[in-house]
Amino acid sequence: MNETGRNLEPWQWPEAHWRALVNQVRAGRTLRPASWKGGARCALALSFDSDHETNELREGGKSIGRMSWGQFGNRVGVPRILKMLERHGARATFYVPAVAALLHPDEQRRVIKEGHEIGIHSWIHELNSILPYETERDLMLRAADTLEKITGVRPVGVRTASWDFSPHTLRIEKEMGLTYDSSLMADEDCYELLLDGEPSGIVELPVEWVRDDAVYFGMHRFQSLRPYTPPSGVLEIFLREFNAAYEEGGLCQLTMHPHIIGHRSRIWIVEEIIRHAKARGDVWFATHLEVVEWVKAHAG
Repeated sequence: MNETGRNLEPWQWPEAHWRALVNQVRAGRTLRPASWKGGARCALALSFDSDHETNELREGGKSIGRMSWGQFGNRVGVPRILKMLERHGARATFYVPAVAALLHPDEQRRVIKEGHEIGIHSWIHELNSILPYETERDLMLRAADTLEKITGVRPVGVRTASWDFSPHTLRIEKEMGLTYDSSLMADEDCYELLLDGEPSGIVELPVEWVRDDAVYFGMHRFQSLRPYTPPSGVLEIFLREFNAAYEEGGLCQLTMHPHIIGHRSRIWIVEEIIRHAKARGDVWFATHLEVVEWVKAHAG
């Protein structure tokens, strides 16, 4: 924190202090192409955060029940998702914590073999904002190295765990030479990230809680977190997001989790969205990296 504002209440901060906080990481120029690959009107970018057991481990938790909940993502969720994507010829991006990749290396190799992308998603689903710079950087580099060692492919995109972004995160991404981030929410289209007011060269492929399955279906037995939206309601929300993106000629991005969306009563949501998009006839199903590469080359 800026020393000027350390012992002051927010309403007492001088303008220079709150401006510095706001301007650490900002959205720069919008990157929306005139059209998508193959003349498509809309791009649909599906993503799955394969957190698996790290949801429990990152808290220092030892619950066997919650770790089995995470294992469902590997044992049932990811295979079910991959089969569905194969049926429809659709590709997606999977963001994987390094510890989850080490627990389930064959899963990651299969994901890559079937033509999907794997991105960095922390070491053990840790929160970046509570880490010092050196620790955050070390974990990011170790995570990238681990994913490359397991899959043979060096990841070039990152999604921070729980979309938690520290003042150092973008700087570390730039130092690592990454191509894109998918953790922030300043737009619905891709945009270039500004670091302290200067273009970083890193593209943001934005996310949003409204397009995330966890906020509707999250469950924690010993907390107040309970599912509150029926699958049909989530489908309606996701479809409305897609339809609006299609009408605007933009991007529709969805974030899902194998241990959540991979259940029998929920996986049909994804399949219905894919069918709906395919029926339009001019929708490009792309990995997050493919979207970013396209907008970098074709956005004005």
